[in-house]
Amino acid sequence: MLQQQLEFLKIADELKNVERQTRLVSNPRHENSAEHSWHIALMALTLHEHAADDNVNLCRVIKMLLVHDLVEIYAGDVPAFAETNAAEKEAREQQAADKLFATLPSAQAAEYRALWEEFESMKTSDALYAAAIDRFQPFFLNHLTGGYSWKKFNVTAAQVYKRMTPAKTAVPKLWAYIETVVQDAVEKGYVKP
Repeated sequence: MLQQQLEFLKIADELKNVERQTRLVSNPRHENSAEHSWHIALMALTLHEHAADDNVNLCRVIKMLLVHDLVEIYAGDVPAFAETNAAEKEAREQQAADKLFATLPSAQAAEYRALWEEFESMKTSDALYAAAIDRFQPFFLNHLTGGYSWKKFNVTAAQVYKRMTPAKTAVPKLWAYIETVVQDAVEKGYVKP
């Protein structure tokens, strides 16, 4: 059992090699998926008091956030605003999840897989809060970096609003901030009207 867990942790280290489109605020390099996972876990902890549902289980949310991008080790990262085939992406991620979680002892594999699937479905309050935070982090960094990836993918305000919809329900206090940022991004030419 310990050997399986150590093997999983060795594989998980590869998440540090998965580059994302979002840039760091103080550095022109792109963040990696491990950095993203750490940042969203910290954001979930810090912003938890603003969750719409008082019953959001922060421990479960952080677990989801720590495992949800691990499939990118095998499936790669697909930028949020890139044109992509959703069915192909889902199939790649399912295969990656099969391969990755199979390295763990069976009970732990089932737990991590269930957390990953719950996150993907966004049907529980915990998963919706986790998804809202996951989407908020690159949104936040995009604005702080002059709209870097928004400009790269010629993103419109409507696309940003659609992407950020989970925040409207899960963390409504953030929605006013999101609207202000989108308006500012349009004025500055970071996103198209």
